[in-house]
Amino acid sequence: MLKSFLEPRLNRTWYGDRRPGWLLRLLEPVYARGFDKRRSRAMSNIPGDLIGKAIVVVGNITVGGTGKTPLVIRLCRLLLEAGIKPAVVSRGYGRQGDRLVLINDSVPVDESGDEPRLIMQRTGVDVVVCRDRNEAARYLFGRGADVIISDDGLQRADFPRGYEICVIDGDRGLGNGRLLPAGPLRESADRLSSVDAIVVNGGNTSPRLPGAAGDKAIGMHLQARHVESLDTQRQLSVDEWVSMPGSGRVFAVAGIGHPERFFGTLTELGISFEERAFPDHHTYTAADFSDIQHERILMTEKDAVKCRQLQLTDAWCLPVTACLPDDWEHAFTERIRQLIEIPDKP
Repeated sequence: MLKSFLEPRLNRTWYGDRRPGWLLRLLEPVYARGFDKRRSRAMSNIPGDLIGKAIVVVGNITVGGTGKTPLVIRLCRLLLEAGIKPAVVSRGYGRQGDRLVLINDSVPVDESGDEPRLIMQRTGVDVVVCRDRNEAARYLFGRGADVIISDDGLQRADFPRGYEICVIDGDRGLGNGRLLPAGPLRESADRLSSVDAIVVNGGNTSPRLPGAAGDKAIGMHLQARHVESLDTQRQLSVDEWVSMPGSGRVFAVAGIGHPERFFGTLTELGISFEERAFPDHHTYTAADFSDIQHERILMTEKDAVKCRQLQLTDAWCLPVTACLPDDWEHAFTERIRQLIEIPDKP
């Protein structure tokens, strides 16, 4: 409840013209000092047995959704097509418990988290959720993975990695450029100078970035090709779905970090709808749909993972596919081949 109250107010400050209040400005240096201390302490605890391993971290430096999950799915598929066996580690934000869980269809979504479950369903690769990413990586390498992709974890300095990707929302960029809580940054924008690639999702493919970081920017867009029923029994093109006979009002449901992106996609597709935005990683119940349960509902694929068991009568999701430049995908694949060939350090 507190998150749903604060989030829109903070977003207006972080991504609008409103100056942060005195309390937010006062807490900004406190957060910065705490982050630097945690990072320094973590860097002294990097496990030697994972140094030199093929580990890719896909993260962001801003709070909220940027499009990491579709990118992780695309990278997994790209590597599979190249004959490389990827696996994914994630903390599983919002799930119950901290223990290591290898996700499969029998694991409840409240124990796996929504995004890891979606990655498993879309790729078929091993996906493990665990509070300790190092433990999860060891487990997956033990199961024969060639490369580990970490969904989030850019700020986990105790987790070794051979390649870093930072994802930025092209519409919102870095906001006001300030650290939490005065701005949306988890760490200084200078951090972008050390990552291997900056993937800009939609919007402005060349947002204002510090120093030479802009040279690392790669544009990505999300493409929607069809609409799928929540029971996965029907798949229709967007045009077919829009022209279905007897269709009434459409309620668009989004419980993601940046719901406006989903709503904007629907508008671009020519779909008329009424908005229903929920907090990111919202845990849905039947009560959330009590007044629209007999209406037509369209939601993100991430939300569908948690809503399938609610048995909604006319509910659909809109899967999206991350599209990246061919030359970058080729270069990324070749870089992973190089990482796999790096011998373990003593």
